[in-house]
Amino acid sequence: MALFQPPGDPSPESGREPTAPFHSVQYALRVLESVARHRDGAQEDAISRDTGLPPGQLNHLLRMLCREQYLQRITDGAYVVGEALMLLSSGTNRDHALQDKLQRTLGELRDTVGAAVYFSRYHNGELETTQVADGPRTPAVNQWVDFRSAVHATAIGKCLLSQLDHDGRMDHLTRHKTARLTSRTITDERLLLNALDRQPPTVPTLDLQEYAVGTVCAAVPVTAGSAVSCLGLSLPVDQAHRLRRAAETLSKKAAPVMLSLAL
Repeated sequence: MALFQPPGDPSPESGREPTAPFHSVQYALRVLESVARHRDGAQEDAISRDTGLPPGQLNHLLRMLCREQYLQRITDGAYVVGEALMLLSSGTNRDHALQDKLQRTLGELRDTVGAAVYFSRYHNGELETTQVADGPRTPAVNQWVDFRSAVHATAIGKCLLSQLDHDGRMDHLTRHKTARLTSRTITDERLLLNALDRQPPTVPTLDLQEYAVGTVCAAVPVTAGSAVSCLGLSLPVDQAHRLRRAAETLSKKAAPVMLSLAL
């Protein structure tokens, strides 16, 4: 059995295609598998032979994996397993290590995109926003209605619903009615389902004051195994011109989060 399990493909029922970060994670797992097989350290040419990755792509992945402390480069230039990987791969305190790792990554993303950043998942039929990175200059959205009751109106909620199959979406909408929260909220279930069907997986899901007047949000899927999860961000409406670029940056930077969940 492989030491590292690759993140599973999106459900065939949903018709979703893997995003670019998904492929980056697959390649990163190959690199980690190669390094783990060389207990005394793996030189770059050996990793290249093991993985079949071209030098440019491999070099990019090695830099990312060292930056995230999954690998460490030693004095002779070889790569060995890093502290973060050892913590996440061990059974002891793995959940705590994962939370700490995700929180640090969210903080870095917050500083990069200049917005509050959220990690959310769909678990046991409900939305859970498990971690948030915000600050004085990047305040989190005022949660005036519980996110669990506003999945239809938030970017993170719609992003999570878009990863479910039709039956999963209908089950959720049966239990949580599409209440009008602002004049922009989609309350017609048919229109909402059509919008979810048309949402490309490579394009961020947006909330343009659908949840709260004065706030715009975006979310991108995070694929790891069968988990349904996403990264989101929020901005005050006077910074709406930054939303799409910030969301695109969030999507490009999603690979470390996906990798943490996949290990």
